[in-house]
Amino acid sequence: MAGSETRCPSDVPELRVRGLNDRPPRGDGRFVLYWMTAFRRTRWNFALDRAIEWARAMNRPLAVLETLPGGVRWASDRHHAFVLAGMAEHAEELAARDVSYYPYVETRKGEALRLAVELGGQACAVVTDDFPMRQVAEAAAEAAGRIQVRMEAVDSNGLLPMRAAPQAYPSAFTFRRFLQKTLPDHLLDVPKTLPLSRLKLPRLKSLPREFTDRWPGASKKLLAGETSGLAELPIDHGVAPSEIPGGPAAARDALRRFLDGPLARYAEDRNHPDDDATSGFSPYLHHGQLSVHEVFHEIARKEDWSPDRLAEKAGGKREGWWGMSETAEAFLDELITWREVGFNMTAKRDDYDRYESLPDWARKTLSEHAGDPREHVYSLGEFESAGTHDPLWNAAQTQLVREGRLHNYLRMLWGKKILHWTASPQEALEVMIELNNKYALDGCDPNSYSGIFWVLGRYDRPWGPERPIFGKVRYMTSDNTARKLRVRRYLDKYRP
Repeated sequence: MAGSETRCPSDVPELRVRGLNDRPPRGDGRFVLYWMTAFRRTRWNFALDRAIEWARAMNRPLAVLETLPGGVRWASDRHHAFVLAGMAEHAEELAARDVSYYPYVETRKGEALRLAVELGGQACAVVTDDFPMRQVAEAAAEAAGRIQVRMEAVDSNGLLPMRAAPQAYPSAFTFRRFLQKTLPDHLLDVPKTLPLSRLKLPRLKSLPREFTDRWPGASKKLLAGETSGLAELPIDHGVAPSEIPGGPAAARDALRRFLDGPLARYAEDRNHPDDDATSGFSPYLHHGQLSVHEVFHEIARKEDWSPDRLAEKAGGKREGWWGMSETAEAFLDELITWREVGFNMTAKRDDYDRYESLPDWARKTLSEHAGDPREHVYSLGEFESAGTHDPLWNAAQTQLVREGRLHNYLRMLWGKKILHWTASPQEALEVMIELNNKYALDGCDPNSYSGIFWVLGRYDRPWGPERPIFGKVRYMTSDNTARKLRVRRYLDKYRP
């Protein structure tokens, strides 16, 4: 990879800008291209900010190419409908701006990459999203090798730049302690709230016909989310769209609802499925329709908070460092520590989604108990259809299939019982990844992988007493969960 040097005046932090090739910008290019692949928003987005800086520096139009891959594993009506809702918003919003917007939905695998490369050949410079999941990162790297102008990837994933961390951290405590030492230097570096407001750039009326004829943009029918439009795509039509609405507007509505209601009782009620005091942000964060910077800004404003309230000592404790209320700190630990430790792992290790990435102690203890007898062993199909003997597990799986989400606490139990009821821990991992990525709106995300691997011991420690199948990996039961938590209404609602 090329270095991170910037070549135009920039307010975007240098740690967030990564050069993908060593080529210079092209002075006679027709436009600056922003290839939007992960940060699907026009607010609070460092990548968009950087693309605007290039357009201003080169005095060229800005073209935004937003692509949606098809023909890839786990692409489905559910995931496509969610993203398309945001693309429809962008098409309407950017029609009134000095920006050329082109929504492209793949009908054949690899066509989005080919389109980006061809457009990049006409550009002064190319900016794309620096998202650490393998599919996105590999496409960006391949494009950079074929595009003959400067191409940059910009990190707008979280409050901490991914490259600020020197290593992959083995536990939430060690990562939290690092955050508390490092994050104050980055808290005031924020993306523009409304970067397109009063933006004055040369206008590109449309992309050249040579591109639009070969790669037609998303139709109005498709952007409207019509079933007939989705049916024409090479995706899984057996996973229906969720009732959870997609798009940046829906994301901001979810943010307002959480701030006005559940946040006040988050610390006390978040683990109780009947009370559902969780935020519901994860689908919007995963698809880039909501920014962590915006969420943090709104919580800080609600708390009347300023950085001088941070604790002086970075001890790695969950409470007390922010200088906010108990419920706000509980939520921020989930939003920042637990979310960004997943990005840390995914950015630093190529094997983030492989069994071999588990800690040595976890693989050792699971191996020692791999031959333990199992009272129940279920197939992938039985898991998928909520066909186990356990009513609470079946309810959680039903919620996942029906809505595309899982209650946060029950997601842990859901994974632990899959480990309990499969023939091996490797098979358990395969089942968890398949079901999560197929049905969950936040599947295929660094944070969802950190949750799945936590089930098998990542970010955790050895626990006693040693148990069959689990060994020293943390153990959970449905009976104990039902005793501790309020689940009666949840069971009634999600009965298979």
